[in-house]
Amino acid sequence: MVGKRGAPTDAGEGGSGAERRLRLAVVGHVEWVEFARVGRIPAPGEILHADGFWEEPAGGGAVAAVQLARLGGSATLFTALGDDFLGRRAADELAEFDVRVEAVFRDEPQRRAFTFIDAGGERTITVIGARMVPHASDPLPFDELGSYDGVYFTGGDADALRAARRARVLVATPRALDALRAGGVTLDALVGSARDASERYEDGDIHPLPRAVVRTAGSDGGSFETSDGRRGSYDAAPLPGPVADTYGCGDSFAAGLTFGLADGLPLESALELAARCGAACATGHGAYAGQLRLV
Repeated sequence: MVGKRGAPTDAGEGGSGAERRLRLAVVGHVEWVEFARVGRIPAPGEILHADGFWEEPAGGGAVAAVQLARLGGSATLFTALGDDFLGRRAADELAEFDVRVEAVFRDEPQRRAFTFIDAGGERTITVIGARMVPHASDPLPFDELGSYDGVYFTGGDADALRAARRARVLVATPRALDALRAGGVTLDALVGSARDASERYEDGDIHPLPRAVVRTAGSDGGSFETSDGRRGSYDAAPLPGPVADTYGCGDSFAAGLTFGLADGLPLESALELAARCGAACATGHGAYAGQLRLV
């Protein structure tokens, strides 16, 4: 399934990557997400009325793929979806964001999530269903990945990870730690939240060591360390507008980092771009409304 290439985009900054049409991809997962905007998270047994509600395909793989497309003009998502109405709808709607969706449809319900957005913009997520990720044995064009400039890996089996490693740059999340342990490949960067237990990474968790480990801390910026012993920190980017909600900020950050490294930027400059992606995402409701556009 191929995303629409001719749709208009916002005018914005151009970069060398956009001009050169980097080949960019995500190997990972999708969730169908329902959002409810409330003044606060309800207490046990309480009934609250939402003052806003919407739904869209999201989850880490989808969010990163759309952000890559908005930076580089297009991106490919290798994924697994449920063979039901929501799975098919997710594929169709992601294609509207200039994402080429390469999906295998599994005989199970599409994974879903319900997200509360409170008055401060914080998101609280409940996931429904098993996580679906692509496998190297699926009928997907994994052999293409050797020609890609950058890939972000959010989920898949060990052989799918090895296929992704054929790209020039490979970035991954600790949420895929089992595959990272089994895959035995060198990551150009491993990026995760310093505050989220599901993204915790300790030195030695995977071998070989990643060339860079990045830990994000929201409005406090974050830190990095490299396999050659460098350590440092980066600042959060200024918000380009009021906070709407924080859903998708981390995956937009990871996509920005992937794009920057694929475009040949040094780590510090790639982190600066990534921070801008995370900040921009916070200014729009849901996964995509605020994402940074370079094309």
